This record gives sequence, structure tokens and C-alpha cells, in this order.
Amino acid sequence: MKALIIKLTSMGDLMHALPALTEAGKNISNLEVDWVVDENFSDIPSWHPNIKEIITTNHRNWKKQIFRSASRKALYELKKKINYNNYDVVVDMQNNLKSAFISYLYKGKVHGLDRSSVREYPAHWSYSNYSKVSKKLHAIERQKILLSDALGYEYIEEDLDYGINKSKFIKPNIELPSKYAVLVHNASWPSKIWLISYWQELIKYFESKGISTLLPSGNKEELFIAKKISQNSPKSIALNLMSLNNIGYILDNAKICVCSDTGLAHLSAVVNTPSITLYGPTDVNLIGTKGKNQNHLIGKDNSITNILPNDVIKLIEEINI
Repeated sequence: MKALIIKLTSMGDLMHALPALTEAGKNISNLEVDWVVDENFSDIPSWHPNIKEIITTNHRNWKKQIFRSASRKALYELKKKINYNNYDVVVDMQNNLKSAFISYLYKGKVHGLDRSSVREYPAHWSYSNYSKVSKKLHAIERQKILLSDALGYEYIEEDLDYGINKSKFIKPNIELPSKYAVLVHNASWPSKIWLISYWQELIKYFESKGISTLLPSGNKEELFIAKKISQNSPKSIALNLMSLNNIGYILDNAKICVCSDTGLAHLSAVVNTPSITLYGPTDVNLIGTKGKNQNHLIGKDNSITNILPNDVIKLIEEINI
């Protein structure tokens, strides 16, 4: 069977699709899957052995410059690529307006969620075949149900296997400490940001245990904050901007990760590194990190700043890294 999945962003959402691909491969022996994804996250599909071809988009740029000839040409090339192969099944696994636009470009039938299940109304207008999936389920379970329904097998509840090939990770061209923790300070919403002074207090704790700390960033603004957080400790390093393949290697070899509620927290779950993720307004039952060695701290009154450094340190000592 040859299938195409459409799931463009974001980092955590993409990782939520990986267990569904693993389960599909266990049920369909000759399965080959192509994946349409935003070019900024194209490393993620490459980790899964069931993915044959990665088709990248730059939809963020298209949105800003839709009338430029380069954008129109890129859209034409994307439409040509997704219609070139004779897919048995095409599944929109994101079910929002931007993925529905890609679905609309496909000339055949597309499977997606129905009007009561989609993330953004009226994305379902782009689909010919529908699945009804409760919004009260975790995102990983929703992905598994959708793909199993589209491909025609019975999904197994709570069977969690990300199924990635870690050989795709690339060791960064830096000397890594022998023992280190990764601190993921950045997040997309201000309500998900922990205080700089709290991160610095946590760095002091790790330093007292002989453990270095590494702080990855996704852009220059986040790197600036990482440098500010790490400036008072010789054993704390604000990492320069790296690919996800590099960051995957770093997280996979860490003693522990402490993360804001952001995409790299989900990557720590994918690689099974012991992790603590700090939550404020997020409903962890719907989109929290999921997997082995995953721990959640939820701030009182849905505020991440109500999680104190000592709360994190206590849980680290219970994990006993």
C-alpha cells in the first residue's frame, strides 16, 4: 500500500503522528508512506523507517508572498508532486486550514476528520472521506485512530511506540560534557515561559552535582535569552542554533531534560530520556508529553511561574538520574 500523509507543523504535533506510523507499519506489511511537511521540520519524518519520500513546503512564505511568481511556481510544483504518484490513500493528519489547503490541491479523495472532530472549521470541506474522533482524547490517540480508520486496520489503545531510527541523528561538531542535562527554556507563548532566575537556580543545583547544562534555542531571540540564563555558570552552555538531527543526538545522550511546554519536550519523550516538563495553561491530558520516563509539573492556577525551582529539584532527586 502506498499512502500520503499531510502534516505540516508544528514540532510537537509532528511527533504525535509517529506512533500512528509505527502501528500502521505493524499492520500493513508492504506499507510505504510519503509525508508533506514544512521544510523547517523535515528532519522529523526522516527518523521513521516507514517514510519513503519527504515532500517539503514553505507555506509560511507563500502566505506572505502568495502573489509572487516564485510562490506560485512552488505551489504548482507541490501540486505536481502530490498528484504524480498513484496513492492508495491520502490522509490529512493535521486537519486545520493550512493542511486542508494542501489537501485541496490533491485531485483524488482525501481522508480527514469530520466537522465535529477537525481542529479548525471548515477544514473538513477539503475531504471526501471522514473519521469521527473525540477531541477529549490525547493527540497521539487521535492520530492513531484517524490513520487506522483511513488505512483499514484496528488501532490498539495505549500502544505507544514512536518507532524512530536514531541513526538519523547527527553528533554536533562540539565537545559535549561527559554528564549533562538539557534545559529547554524557550516556548511559543509567554504563558509557557519559566522565569530566568528559576532556570539559573536550577543550573546551580546541577553544577553542585557535577552536571553541566546545555540550553538549545530555535532562533536568535531564544539564543539571546539562553546566553542570559547561562551567563553566571562556567558549566552551562547556550548552544548555537542547530538542526533537529543535532538536537536529537544531544537529547538522546542527556542524563535528564527539564523543558518548558514546547516541541523539544516531545522530542525528549520520543528518545526516552528522563524528562520533566513544566506546564501552565496546557491540558496535559490532550497534548502533554507521553512515553517512558516522562514527568509533568503543573503550576497552581495554570501558571507556570507557580512551579518553583525546589519543586523541580525534588522531582529530579526522586527520578534519581
